[in-house]
Amino acid sequence: MTDYADIARLLSDRPTDAVSLDWLKKAHDTQLTLCTALEEIADSLPASVNRQKCIYAAKSLIPLVNGVHRYEEEALFPLLESKGAGDLELTVSIARLKFEHVEDECFAEELTDTLTRLGSGDDTVNAEAAGYMLRGFFESIRRHIAFEQQFMLRGAGLAS
Repeated sequence: MTDYADIARLLSDRPTDAVSLDWLKKAHDTQLTLCTALEEIADSLPASVNRQKCIYAAKSLIPLVNGVHRYEEEALFPLLESKGAGDLELTVSIARLKFEHVEDECFAEELTDTLTRLGSGDDTVNAEAAGYMLRGFFESIRRHIAFEQQFMLRGAGLAS
């Protein structure tokens, strides 16, 4: 699993003056790696929870999700909007992605609390509910990234 220092490094290297598809690919790969770790945690419930993995995921989740979303909203989406000025489908897609960002950020906060509790050995955590939360989150993130890569970036001619 990517550790917290790797995520901090990624976010500190975030370009501020231009769109970098290389940085976005690294960010997506890092998010997908975190999704894999979350899936492993979900699969380990209730009896074989790796507490350290839960703590790393809890520390990483909000900074990574929020950092990638800020980059997309401040750099990528404005570029896409300027390239596709007047494209109603693009406008609607960007609005949808921004809405998903809000949902994902709220969900990440709740999930961070649950992961922290799992990592601390809190046996009052409902394993079934935690597994459901984890699966809902990582599947949503994976779908979001796939949509961005397949439709938004390729459709705008920014990715191959």
